[in-house]
Amino acid sequence: MTAAAETIAAIATAPGAGGIGVLRVSGTQATAIATTLLGRVPQPRHAHYCAFRDAASALIDRGIMLHFPQPNSFTGEDVVELQTHGSAVVLDLLLRRVCELGARPARAGEFSERAFLNGKLDLAQAEAIADLIASQSEAAARAALRSLDGAFSLRVKRLLANLVDLRVYIEAAIDFPEEEIDFLAAPELRARLDAVSDELSTLLSETRRGLRLADGLHVVIVGRPNAGKSSLLNALAAQDRAIVTPVAGTTRDVLRENIQLDGVLLTLVDTAGLRESADIVEREGMRRARGELERADVALLVSDAEHLNADIALLGPAQSGQTRLLVCNKIDLAQLPPQRVGHAAGIRIDLSARTGEGLDLLRRELKSLAGVDGDGSNGAFSARTRHVLALERVAAHLAAAEFALVGQQAGELAAEELRHAQRDLGELTGEYTSDDLLGAIFSSFCIGK
Repeated sequence: MTAAAETIAAIATAPGAGGIGVLRVSGTQATAIATTLLGRVPQPRHAHYCAFRDAASALIDRGIMLHFPQPNSFTGEDVVELQTHGSAVVLDLLLRRVCELGARPARAGEFSERAFLNGKLDLAQAEAIADLIASQSEAAARAALRSLDGAFSLRVKRLLANLVDLRVYIEAAIDFPEEEIDFLAAPELRARLDAVSDELSTLLSETRRGLRLADGLHVVIVGRPNAGKSSLLNALAAQDRAIVTPVAGTTRDVLRENIQLDGVLLTLVDTAGLRESADIVEREGMRRARGELERADVALLVSDAEHLNADIALLGPAQSGQTRLLVCNKIDLAQLPPQRVGHAAGIRIDLSARTGEGLDLLRRELKSLAGVDGDGSNGAFSARTRHVLALERVAAHLAAAEFALVGQQAGELAAEELRHAQRDLGELTGEYTSDDLLGAIFSSFCIGK
């Protein structure tokens, strides 16, 4: 794939007074435009001090020009970068001048799109540029940089290679049915199938973690009235955001609080206590609490040692992909030590929201669920919803292929399922991509990227 030959230009950054503004130009006319502005052919990768003038030779500004000949540039085309004083007026005049000389204003994301079309980036790496710009936490920025460096793409390509090998093995067995050995029933095939399934499962799990890093972890705090939900939110937020009183039913609406937990973005949602009530306002609060619970990445049940097992029923059926944490609060009153232990309904953490005992155990657990362990990112990469959905489709095709082989001994059906899995996997890096998908992805980028 190659990008269009049109020359594009865009203001890449325009800081306030005293800063540096940057205008980028990419395409077949970029070098000619640079030559006109400089008065001579620019030297590649050399900083030229230049007087930028309009068509009437009036001075627009003085600044720096850099020239990057194709193919050794970000887009793979001739690229020129013009650095001026950070005035929006100056940059607008310079953009007009560049467009008079043969460029046109770039669409949102068009520079990154050309880099993808010219083979400088794959699609997942291009998306990581937008994720890096939009990152709302230190952990999300680190994860986006890892994706931009190809960490996610490398994993996808390795899985794709193993999937193709499996498909070749099955199709070869179909093509030579006269062989005495039934290769479709051989233990080696099952071993290969299990290995690909395990690799996919691990990648899907890490991709979900990457999505949580990019979007932030959505944590919904639920429980009966006076269990300590609002106190826990205040303790995690390190400020009094929720009203705390001994009166049951004080919280009647949803309260949201975004916090940074050692560089990880968390959205904490405090909800109305769940119980039987005739109060119409309290019942509406509980209805909203149930709605939040259905959308939560983490359902955090707050209870105490006396009521924990009975309160677990308040959570209801588990949602797909949702993690459940059980907080056994008020250990100070029960004179119990803080601890993290396993439980049939999820990890249980014993703490006191009032004194802060055991709160670090909960913080550590939330960071781990968000994709970060300890003080580092644990090699996490950024991901998007479309990546998770594509991998889930691959998993469904792989499961169907396994059923066709083991349950029906139908190699042709298995091979077809693997073909679909290969295509869905190729969409992640752009090996198989529709124009509509590209348009949807790059239109969400910033102008100049």
